[in-house]
Amino acid sequence: MTARIDAHQHYWDPARGDYGWLTPALGPLYRAYGPADLAPHLAAGGIAGTVLVQAAPTVAETEWLLDLAGRTPGVLGVVGWIDFERPDAAATLARLAARQKLVGVRPMIQDLPDDDWVQRRDLDPAFEAIIARGLVFDALTFPRHLPALLARLARHPDLKGVIDHGSKPAIRDGAFEDWAALMRRVARQTRASVKLSGLVTEAAPDWSGADLAPYVDLLLEAFGPQRILFGSDWPVCLLASTYARWLETVEQFLVHLTGQERGAIMGGNAARLYGLGAKS
Repeated sequence: MTARIDAHQHYWDPARGDYGWLTPALGPLYRAYGPADLAPHLAAGGIAGTVLVQAAPTVAETEWLLDLAGRTPGVLGVVGWIDFERPDAAATLARLAARQKLVGVRPMIQDLPDDDWVQRRDLDPAFEAIIARGLVFDALTFPRHLPALLARLARHPDLKGVIDHGSKPAIRDGAFEDWAALMRRVARQTRASVKLSGLVTEAAPDWSGADLAPYVDLLLEAFGPQRILFGSDWPVCLLASTYARWLETVEQFLVHLTGQERGAIMGGNAARLYGLGAKS
């Protein structure tokens, strides 16, 4: 049986001071979250390990996450952050990649003022360094960023890319067709994968599985079971769902698939894409 892997979760501590987005207005999120907080949920869900993803645009936070991962066996890999715009981006990446559990990097595209940022030519050296080291590029985008992301992925066909949270469609507003068309293009024109994560926080507070179903069905249709990764987006998901409810919802969406296909989405694809067997 394929081990279950949560391909997208976070740990943070607001006292660090580098989480500009994390304010008291976010209620339950505004506190420190660490391995002891997540462990009971992983155990209850039969999750064997996780991919820990950056939440601050600083190299210091990535180093902190790598230290945390080094003493937390359940963290199989870390997706960190580098400043893609700096001339020494490749050197910084090399230093971080020397740490055993770094498996990818993620710029926080959704927070940048330039929607076309990801396709800038001066970022090419950083992307080439990611490819050279066999790392994964996690794309944190809204649908409006997808045309530029498509241009970037086309420029680097060997880049291992994954789109976080299905590119965060505006489910609460019923926005579907434009997002669906763009995601179909990504699936058809690139070899990028997508994370089945983060959808509940894009839906209305009283969301149900029926609200999410058209979006999940589109991802399954366009990307297929071999290019979809389960992720919880914990603890961000707590704004809209418990860990258990999201996991149960995903399992219901996948019930019609074969056991092999479910195993791929729930862990096998993450292990393959991030090379977790080699990194952990």
